[in-house]
Amino acid sequence: MEDVILEIEGLSKSFGGLQAVSDVSFSIGRNEIVGLIGPNGAGKSTTIRLISGILKPSSGTVRFKGKNITDKPVWDIVNMGLASTFQVVKPFRQLPVAANVMVACLCPRAKRHGEWVKTVELRARDALEFAGIADLALEPASVLSHGDLKRLELARAIATEPELLLLDEPFGGLNPAETSMIARSLKRLHKGGRFGRLHSEGPAMLIVEHKLADLMPILDRVVVINFGRILAVGTPEEIVNNPAVIEAYLGKEVGNLVSGS
Repeated sequence: MEDVILEIEGLSKSFGGLQAVSDVSFSIGRNEIVGLIGPNGAGKSTTIRLISGILKPSSGTVRFKGKNITDKPVWDIVNMGLASTFQVVKPFRQLPVAANVMVACLCPRAKRHGEWVKTVELRARDALEFAGIADLALEPASVLSHGDLKRLELARAIATEPELLLLDEPFGGLNPAETSMIARSLKRLHKGGRFGRLHSEGPAMLIVEHKLADLMPILDRVVVINFGRILAVGTPEEIVNNPAVIEAYLGKEVGNLVSGS
């Protein structure tokens, strides 16, 4: 694969006697959106946390832009250009929504790579507009619905100017119209369209999601994990027709999951 941005080799994590992730290896190209799918409890969120530095692996290696980040702290990883969102959103609940994003705009990477001619406030509002919640900028984060909290999490992540985004269930809590909007926005972000402007390239992405009908059309490749191990890797078309994946996760009624790609 040309221009690999993320390489995972032999990644494993155990919690006492529970083997949550076992010998997981895959890579992501700089120009790819990759889906990480599988049944509940398969190890997807644990894998995301291992890559982002939230958890440290029992064994294995994570390389980002050719550098070993396995033992680096989260803040160093973010400042290298790898940002994450998580299922459980933890905003600064008493601060306004805009202030939550302004904190992300103040990280060293955002200061280096953000548009220096813009104030932090304007850059934060740009990120909120991209996520679709600019109208809530002055509201305390404590009043947001679960869906709006997920969009706040996305705004905070993209405000750090990432080269790779790890998204853990970004469609969670969103209604169908909101889900479709966020899916289109992620595709546009990846292609270099951000905050109404066109950049040379957007971030690569690794997305964990269960809403496959919305996810599959925006993916380049899919990694399927089951019982903490890689079950299959392929294009969306290959995955939805893979007998092992159908049996373990998709079921017989697969439907037209890759339409619109």
